[in-house]
Amino acid sequence: MTPGYKMCFLIGFALLADLAYSQSDTAFQKKPISYQDYIELVGKNNVGYAAEKFNVKISEAGIESAKVFPDPELSTGWFDNGQRRMNMGYGYNAAIGWTIELGGKRKARINLAKSETELTKYLLQDYFRNLRADATIQYFDAIQKEHLVKVLLNSYQAMDKLAKSDSIRAKLGAIPNVDAKQSKLEAGTMLNDLYQTIADWKTSLVNLNLLMGAEQSDTLTTAVDHFTTFDRNFILADLILNAQNTRADLMAALQNKDVSQKILQLAKANRVIDLGLTGGITYSSYVRNTIAPTPSTTQTVIGISIPLKFSNNRSGELKTAYYTTLQSEAQYKQTELQVQAEVTQAYFNYQAAQKQVAQFNTGLLAEAKTILEGKIYSYKRGETTLLEVLNAQRTYNEVQQNYYQTLFNHASALVELERAAGIWDINF
Repeated sequence: MTPGYKMCFLIGFALLADLAYSQSDTAFQKKPISYQDYIELVGKNNVGYAAEKFNVKISEAGIESAKVFPDPELSTGWFDNGQRRMNMGYGYNAAIGWTIELGGKRKARINLAKSETELTKYLLQDYFRNLRADATIQYFDAIQKEHLVKVLLNSYQAMDKLAKSDSIRAKLGAIPNVDAKQSKLEAGTMLNDLYQTIADWKTSLVNLNLLMGAEQSDTLTTAVDHFTTFDRNFILADLILNAQNTRADLMAALQNKDVSQKILQLAKANRVIDLGLTGGITYSSYVRNTIAPTPSTTQTVIGISIPLKFSNNRSGELKTAYYTTLQSEAQYKQTELQVQAEVTQAYFNYQAAQKQVAQFNTGLLAEAKTILEGKIYSYKRGETTLLEVLNAQRTYNEVQQNYYQTLFNHASALVELERAAGIWDINF
């Protein structure tokens, strides 16, 4: 092969490689975002979180509703004596009534509404705790997917280069045609896998926009940071203690006990009778009847009404409130045990992920790459078979994929541990 022919061949190959790359990867616009900016936008713009915030406003409005006194009742009427031809006269009355709540009902309602508001705030904190952790894991997923795209892209380009080389060598009679067809088939298979991996990456990026509350467009937000060191040293007992003191869901379970007590107090207050006060006037006009004339009169009426609470003989509401308090006690204990179990499980998973990452630091990636390069070199010299090259390529791909999966698992395990322990120091 002449030097000029070689130069044309190399230029043509470079153009084909660029074409394959553009077809497989760069067909969409990307907008990089750092983790700090991303998690800040999640907190500000996440639609689900914004909807949860309204629960606090609704609960606070409930406090105002609980403060309302019973409304007074105004009644009026007009009458005549039904015998206008006998001049028996007419009249009208007006009265106002007001219920006086006894037993501290209003105070009990206000205390219950305030307790429910505090519960709602704890639930909102717990929602954000999970949202922040889920959003962080999604960011890690986007990083991992991008690395997997690069792994398959590099493998495809290497195999495509080998397939083109094999095609030329087969025409020259240096290798069998079946080897050239096999390498071309492998390159095509890798390209299909690359297409799917890119789709998975784009799907992950769409989820980033969703979590940030951003409308979908042709430009996708991409994670710009790489997996950094997520090594931490923890003491399990300290993690459990911190979780018991700070976990928002545990605080919510504790607050739920207080809500149950307030419901019981309100149920007891509702059993106390209320008084009804009534005041009014009645006016009767002058009776002009010749037999029994009567002057006009105005009467003032003041009264008290006492309801007969036969319903107090049935204590269904009181029993329901009482058993609800017992249930909330059991639920709090269950939540406490669940928190301990979650922290312990997350701690063990994080330790395992640390050990798995350490395994790759022993040189597995470098060794797999060296083996692949050696097999390719030997294959080009005719000293080994194509099958050995393909096996080495698959092994190298698997090692790289496992490596990035392990890094993702390690970072995710840290997020899960800090989520469970109620701490947060992830910032990279």
